[in-house]
Amino acid sequence: MSTANNLFAYPRYWAECFGTAPYLPMSRSEMDALGWDSCDIIIVTADAYVDHPSFGMAVVGRLLEAQGFRVGIIAQPAWNSADPFKILGRPNLFFGVTGGNMDSLINRYTADLRIRNDDAYTPNAEPGKRPDRSVIVYSQRCREAYYDVPIVIGGIEASLRRIAQYDYWSDQVRQSVLIDSNADILLYGNAERALVEVAHRVANGSTVRDITDIRGTALVRRDIPAGWTEIDSTRIDWPGRIEQIPNPYDVPHDQVGSMDVREENAARQTVAAATTCSENTTAVAETSGGTSAVASEDPDVSAVRIIPLPLHRKYQSNPETTYIRLPPFHKVKNDPALYAHASRVLHQESNPHNAKVLVQKHGSLEVWVNTPPIPLTTEEMDAVFDLPYQRRPHPSYGDARIPAYDMIKTSVNIMRGCFGGCTFCSITEHEGRIIQSRSEESILREIEKIRDQVPGFTGTISDLGGPTANMYKLNCKSDEIQKNCKRLSCVYPTICKHLETDHSPTTQLYRKARAIPGVKRVAIASGLRYDLALKDPEYVEELVTHHVGGYLKIAPEHSESKTLSKMMKPSISAYDEFKAMFDKFSAKAGKKQYLIPYFIAAHPGSDNEDMMNLAVWLKTHGFKPDQVQTFYPSPMALATAMYYSGKNPLKKVTYKSESVSACKEIEQRRIQKAFLRYHDEKNWPMLRKALKDIGRSDLIGHDGHCLVPPETRGRPGQAHPRRKPVTNPAVLRGRRPAAGGKFAGKKKPGKKPGKGKRPIHH
Repeated sequence: MSTANNLFAYPRYWAECFGTAPYLPMSRSEMDALGWDSCDIIIVTADAYVDHPSFGMAVVGRLLEAQGFRVGIIAQPAWNSADPFKILGRPNLFFGVTGGNMDSLINRYTADLRIRNDDAYTPNAEPGKRPDRSVIVYSQRCREAYYDVPIVIGGIEASLRRIAQYDYWSDQVRQSVLIDSNADILLYGNAERALVEVAHRVANGSTVRDITDIRGTALVRRDIPAGWTEIDSTRIDWPGRIEQIPNPYDVPHDQVGSMDVREENAARQTVAAATTCSENTTAVAETSGGTSAVASEDPDVSAVRIIPLPLHRKYQSNPETTYIRLPPFHKVKNDPALYAHASRVLHQESNPHNAKVLVQKHGSLEVWVNTPPIPLTTEEMDAVFDLPYQRRPHPSYGDARIPAYDMIKTSVNIMRGCFGGCTFCSITEHEGRIIQSRSEESILREIEKIRDQVPGFTGTISDLGGPTANMYKLNCKSDEIQKNCKRLSCVYPTICKHLETDHSPTTQLYRKARAIPGVKRVAIASGLRYDLALKDPEYVEELVTHHVGGYLKIAPEHSESKTLSKMMKPSISAYDEFKAMFDKFSAKAGKKQYLIPYFIAAHPGSDNEDMMNLAVWLKTHGFKPDQVQTFYPSPMALATAMYYSGKNPLKKVTYKSESVSACKEIEQRRIQKAFLRYHDEKNWPMLRKALKDIGRSDLIGHDGHCLVPPETRGRPGQAHPRRKPVTNPAVLRGRRPAAGGKFAGKKKPGKKPGKGKRPIHH
């Protein structure tokens, strides 16, 4: 297994003598009070500064402080000029720029591209305090403020844009954010390791642009360094029998393996000389099936040996000096199938123990993405969460309410990462598939800090969780298997037999947490992976008996297998099985409790018929969802590749490979969302039309199996028209007119005057 330096083993920077700041300073007056003449590193963030381990700027700020650096914060600066970016003066080492805990565009716009009315990460939820594409805007202002100060970008907004990515808001493929922001280096993922390494190297005299070998970083290069082997994945139309195509410029691997160093270098020089004769080396690489060797324009850089992607497993190469060339920006921008192929390759190269460097050309520049970072150990995770956070917003905000802080101030993050691999989710792309867990002791200490430090603590811990509630300490049983694994999910299509599924560490943690003096209740608010929970009934009983406050959130996402397969989610039968277990343990505990399922409309692969079947499933099970979500194509997600390309990157992508339907028109997306809210009479007109279009008019009516009532005159959506007031005295006395207009007796018992036979549905 790959290893890394301990996060806290670096010699501390000389500024450690200034000690720990009560809050990282946001003004010159605070710097003066600390005795600082300058900041070593300034973090610019699109969120309000909350000194809490659930906020990224606090974690990286306190971590850098623990390394001895003086760290300042510029939070939500006005961006109409560079002046707000000069408020703390010139940083000695670099600016660190982040879009905050959320992507700035997802934060501001709904899935229907409507502007949101609030911002949970801003004091008093005030909207408009961050620019669209915050990382790009802030980086440009930092460059304007101090043009020669290095800029390091990170956070989820930068992380999900490290290569060319489909941008839902402009409906086009955009180039890497490194190019657009003109930053010096990008850190992806949680990035503690990369950030500490970069900071110490710069402090020791390196320039950021010379730092090219750190895991979890991406940078821009003009040339490929000497001695590397390229796996060419720039095409999806390789010849069927490519293994028989000879390459006059390449040296067979078995020959190279038998050479000494001088012979190998001579062979490389021969290859370089041969390809230099070509007028267009890039064209040679493409027209020959990608098997030629292409020399760099720099005469000091040796030739790169190129292996076509379909053959790369037949050749042995040094993983330390092998990279995969992705299709270039201009091709993925204009060829959706190539975009899906690039997305597939990127996701397959996500295991830090076997991933390769990725390279993507943007014009004359190369975006070089180093391998993913080595996950933090439990001891390192504990140390990060044990840093001296104040656990509250910066005092400059006064009594202003920050909704995101209110939501998490009494919650505890117990782990990172997610091996679920849901295609619509960006957690895996950002945090990775390997679970990084804190120790039980560290978590219990944090609960005690909440009890003692959080104003108004009522005794309730609002959550013990993370990206998923029940993946704590669940990892691969074998280091060797994990080292070689390239599965996109450990639980789809089935739960891997090598995955640890024993929830007892989580069960014991719950029991010890609620036994802490002063803690009355421990709730679990993070989403539950219920197919995984089924493997441990004892955990489910513990959860249901003590940690569900009447309702438990779970996410089946859909009922139809065709759509679920594009989500990499389990069959709806797993939900039925979990519900039976949930109801059983709720009854045993003497409680009436309910599951709150979440569903997604307009996901790639889902059509109106699928949504109709989901609506029927909802009605059959008595669900009338209030809050529903429409698929949101976030950058880099596999489902986003499906949405943009119409191809399925879960399988090998070719121009003739499986196509995936995508619901792109706003009206169609609203129809699919309306199926989830079939009970809302505002949606009935569009649902009637949709049902007729798919030949299911039988679901329009008043019978129990119907989704919507038939159309009637009167107010839109009204099940029955308004009736005129009854004024005829005979009718009011209970008599009805007979044929010819005469009244014949009274109505039969049990029938009320003025009422129809069919019930009115609300």
